[in-house]
Amino acid sequence: MASSKQNGGENVGSCLQNTRGFTLQVLTGRWFMAFSSFMIMSVSGASYMFSLYSREIKSALGYDQSTLNLLSFFKDLGSNIGIISGLINEVAPPWVVLTIGGVLNFSGYFMIWLAVTSKIAKPQVWNMCLYIFIGANSHCSTNTGVIVTSVKNFPGTRGIVIGLLSGYLGLSAAIITQIYYAFYRNDSKSLILLMAWLPTAVTFVFLPVIRHHKGVEQPNDSKAFYNFLNTTLVLAGFLMVVIILQKRFTFTQSELYVTTILMLLLLILPLAVVMFEEQKIWKRKQEHNNSEHPPMLLNITAQIPNQQNSAQAPQKQVSCWKSMFRPPSRGEDYTILQALFSLDMVILFLATICGLGGTLTVVNNLSQIGTSLGYSSHSVTTFVSLMAIWIYMGKIVQGVVSEIIIAKFKVPRPLLFTSILVIPCVGHLLIAFNVPNGLYAASIIIGFCFGANWPLLFSIISELFGLKFYSTLYNVGSVASPIGSYLFSVRVAGHLYDKEATRQMEALGITRKPGEELNCNGTECYKLAFIIITAVSLFGALVSLILVLRTREFYKGDIYKKFREENGTAEPETGHIQNKISQPAANEG
Repeated sequence: MASSKQNGGENVGSCLQNTRGFTLQVLTGRWFMAFSSFMIMSVSGASYMFSLYSREIKSALGYDQSTLNLLSFFKDLGSNIGIISGLINEVAPPWVVLTIGGVLNFSGYFMIWLAVTSKIAKPQVWNMCLYIFIGANSHCSTNTGVIVTSVKNFPGTRGIVIGLLSGYLGLSAAIITQIYYAFYRNDSKSLILLMAWLPTAVTFVFLPVIRHHKGVEQPNDSKAFYNFLNTTLVLAGFLMVVIILQKRFTFTQSELYVTTILMLLLLILPLAVVMFEEQKIWKRKQEHNNSEHPPMLLNITAQIPNQQNSAQAPQKQVSCWKSMFRPPSRGEDYTILQALFSLDMVILFLATICGLGGTLTVVNNLSQIGTSLGYSSHSVTTFVSLMAIWIYMGKIVQGVVSEIIIAKFKVPRPLLFTSILVIPCVGHLLIAFNVPNGLYAASIIIGFCFGANWPLLFSIISELFGLKFYSTLYNVGSVASPIGSYLFSVRVAGHLYDKEATRQMEALGITRKPGEELNCNGTECYKLAFIIITAVSLFGALVSLILVLRTREFYKGDIYKKFREENGTAEPETGHIQNKISQPAANEG
């Protein structure tokens, strides 16, 4: 009896020890890190929601469209000027930039909320530009800390990884909107407050697990990410149905609570994939611990570091200034200067300005476009939410489909980039000529292409210029966005909108009072602007074809081969040592 009790106690102790060990493995593993990245990105899309709260800013502070577009430019400038974040991330762990991002997010949007609710004196325009720049700049830190870390942890599946993370970022506008409806109903001013505290809180909760995992690439990583993809498709489908139903019916507060809870449950559904992957890893670790050949483990363990040390033997360093015009082959690790002065980067940068400038004009001005073309305010809110879904679809489809096309057909990724510069022209022309119900189709087309742009751009940069300085180069590519936004949203669309609005007021004999918002109605408000944007987008597509021709030979090869050779098929926590053991054992069997 005593022996039985002793054995029972040992079994309970062993069970508790295994449970603690498995829990620790999950929380410190790269799969939970991937899940945490999804959660952070799912609430980090405040920059996509400008159309929802821009009307409050315009009416509360009495801005004309040019001034409002100037704010949207500084929003785009802040959300894409991340060079400092990239440089910090080169020398510091990811939690540093994530902490900076959380602080900036709360500081910027909280000040905007104080201004719009008149809790502080009406700020000058430059103050508002600074506030929105600070709030939006938090996204650079968040994106750098999350996306760059994830790409380095999963280099062989980077297209899918970037697509998924960008997809969650695209869905975040719809996710935050549903939370806002549940807790604040239709108080747009409170939406700004929600954008201030929610992303900051989520970031601080998950930032401890966002870290680098060395040498842990697995041959079945892509399968896990396709499972993640399936969970996000379910979430996106649910949000699409809810948005459509909310347009047709008036939801009670209780119904809003229920839909929000269901959304949150679907949001954490990827945890099931995390547990499944970690369970497989746990079983393999237990098998290795019970191996009949422990001396082999010790011998191989002793040999591996020597191989690593020999591979990392110090080489003669050449000044970065002397080598900046002598870049390595495509796909190798460029220095920052080599990439900046590369013709490939110049072409990619110019094409991105032409393409993103037009799509960002729609994203930032969707509310004003809808109002000027005669759509109801409720329809405009629906457009914004639906566009968030289609931004997500663009990111997911391009992140996954481009990976399949490249692997099977060896199509240059820049060719897909060219396509998403041409397709939005259809949406631009639907807006320009105010085709009946055309804004519905335009928001879908432009939202999809805007979303597709980002995973393509960031994947191309990582493939052509390597991952060594990806934190910085990732943010270099993003700089094209605010440039395009300023040129086409502020200087073209905003200027022409105010010009037409002023003409309409003069025709009616109305004199605009100081501090009064300036509104324009009718097709002419945006017609010429979007004709110009269409022409520029087509020019950008022609420019990007040059990059297609320059990289076609590179994409015919196996662009991920070196990552499979460097990382092998190692396991988390035990690294590539276990892989070296398990492969010979499998061959011997």
